[in-house]
Amino acid sequence: MQYDVIIIGAGAAGLMGAAVAGQRGRRVLLIDHSPKIAQKIRISGGGRCNFTNIHCTPSNFISDNSRFAVSALSRYTPKDFIALVDRHGIAWHEKTLGQLFCDGSSQQIIDMLAGMCVASGVTIRTECSITNITRMGDGFDVTSNIGAFHANSLVIACGGLSIPKMGATGFGYQVAEQFGLAMIRPAPALVPLTLNGELLEDALSLAGVAVADARVSYGKKYRFDEAVLFTHRGMSGPAILQISSYWRAGETIRIAFAPNIDMVAAIKTAKSSTPKQEPISFVAGYVPKRLAAKICENVRGQRLADLSNADINQISNHLTNWQILPSGTEGYAKAEVTRGGVDTRALSSQTMGAKDVPGLYFIGEVVDVTGHLGGFNFQWAWASGHAAGMAV
Repeated sequence: MQYDVIIIGAGAAGLMGAAVAGQRGRRVLLIDHSPKIAQKIRISGGGRCNFTNIHCTPSNFISDNSRFAVSALSRYTPKDFIALVDRHGIAWHEKTLGQLFCDGSSQQIIDMLAGMCVASGVTIRTECSITNITRMGDGFDVTSNIGAFHANSLVIACGGLSIPKMGATGFGYQVAEQFGLAMIRPAPALVPLTLNGELLEDALSLAGVAVADARVSYGKKYRFDEAVLFTHRGMSGPAILQISSYWRAGETIRIAFAPNIDMVAAIKTAKSSTPKQEPISFVAGYVPKRLAAKICENVRGQRLADLSNADINQISNHLTNWQILPSGTEGYAKAEVTRGGVDTRALSSQTMGAKDVPGLYFIGEVVDVTGHLGGFNFQWAWASGHAAGMAV
């Protein structure tokens, strides 16, 4: 069966690429091995789909080739996707830090993209498992459990390894390696961090406690001001997920539960003004009471007036510069995305096409471009999908 374009992976990037190519009059086959399309769109944003971020810039993305994403992101912006959403009558709202969500459900985004594909003549086939891909002349033969297909252009949009229960596999990486493209080693990203030993015991006793306005830092360069959450395995929450994309095993991170405060000075002031106040009561003015109790459990002074300089420094360090050594991450099962992937040096930033394999394209999460938390990875899917859709 002959097509102009075959796209493998009916997620965010694949749907966008198929819709754009179809609108250009290309005969497009969009295939996915899952029973349903767009599984990650469906579960995103608590079912409301955090479909983009109005503050999206290239600095919100991680890549071994940092300038690669600039072209696609500048040619298809959040404003472009918002305009698309508006044209389809989908109501949306802005939450914190520029994150945009559907007022209704993520199914609205899926229906919009699928409807665009159908309207432009795209053929969508699900439960299609690829058994072989062969370069034939100026195109590609794709063999599957539902038949054999040929197209001049082949687009790989099948994502990374995150959330395997949703059907994630390393198939896209296998295709890249088959055709000689280099890889940046994949790893879980936007993922909770795990602890062990005494740190894990502390986390277990605090499981469920959240601090809304914390700061998590890694090295001198990376810092995120968002919520943190203690879990039964370690730590999570937006700030932890953000820092996980940069963190490397064996290195420490720092957490400030009360950032931008000279805590030593604050304690000494309170010591003078309210000397009879209990340390736990003072600390609970900055963090939840369970965490305050944990911070103060080894403090000797029973009142602020009784605090030694060592006590004051201990409290201050826990509130503003708590250094922890994570034991690892919760892995791909809990990772929102995969860091690494197809080395972008092998791809055209204009088209997403492989430089040495004409007609072969890679878009979305399978590529070594990883966004921050908050709608940025969807914007990369739309932008990279649009770039390939305009080129195939």
